[in-house]
Amino acid sequence: MEIDYQVIGQRIKEARKCKCWSQEKLSEELDVTTVYISRVERGSAQINLKRLVQIGSVLNVSIEYLIGGAMPKNHNYLNRELYEILLNCSPDKQRLIYHIAQIVSNAKFV
Repeated sequence: MEIDYQVIGQRIKEARKCKCWSQEKLSEELDVTTVYISRVERGSAQINLKRLVQIGSVLNVSIEYLIGGAMPKNHNYLNRELYEILLNCSPDKQRLIYHIAQIVSNAKFV
């Protein structure tokens, strides 16, 4: 599995904006430069796990969300991801995904 630093950076940016923080505010909280924050948010900096934990902590988001987009505390955490997948599919693929989802939803084994 390859790490997509651009996606992680976008999630960090979204979490920062949800707190109405500037890059300067986040950089102060983390004791790093705004240039570094900018690079992280663009995905041009390969952020390490220790820094990712620190960012998650100050922004009050889980590492699971930053890395994979999952917010396990919220039972609807996949709604947005599923919606975005469907938007990028042709109508035929959307119908197929819908039928597969119906089958899984009605299955007794899951």
